[in-house]
Amino acid sequence: MSAYLNFIETPLKDLYQIERKLIDDNRGQFTRLYCANEFKKFVNSNIMQTNFSMTKKKGTIRGLHYQISTFKEDKIVTCLEGKVFDVAVDLRKGSKTFLKWYSIILDHKLKNSILIPKGFAHGFQSLTQKTTLLYFHTNFYNVNYENGINPLDKKINIKWPIDVKNISKKDKNYNFLQNDFIGI
Repeated sequence: MSAYLNFIETPLKDLYQIERKLIDDNRGQFTRLYCANEFKKFVNSNIMQTNFSMTKKKGTIRGLHYQISTFKEDKIVTCLEGKVFDVAVDLRKGSKTFLKWYSIILDHKLKNSILIPKGFAHGFQSLTQKTTLLYFHTNFYNVNYENGINPLDKKINIKWPIDVKNISKKDKNYNFLQNDFIGI
């Protein structure tokens, strides 16, 4: 454990919860989101892209998204406002936890993050009105290499914690996994 970041193993290999230390005094607050020296034990490449998303409505699902081939990426996801039920699904060919999923509540009050490795799909459900997420990616987004799984896929069977209020047309139209899916 570093002075600022604590990486906690999950049941899925290479997937880590991250607890961030909060320094709070009469001036305000400070917390570290990323440090190359601290992440180098877990991520083999540099951050190439940073993204921000805002979800307006409680119950909205975004995902399950991933990139393939040379555009696979590690992601570090942090909730800056609100609270989400965050999900990572192992799609790695040959993995002992293939098609298993792990969830964590990311909450701006908890000051936590999740490190999602290459070969995982990622999605979340907003548990509050107006949630904002910050993503660090180790690869560039490429529309020709993006893919996804329908978040309501019965083969994965994610137990979304609250009633689903909204899913984008794009995410609803992602295919359900077929029995011959062997991973990425």
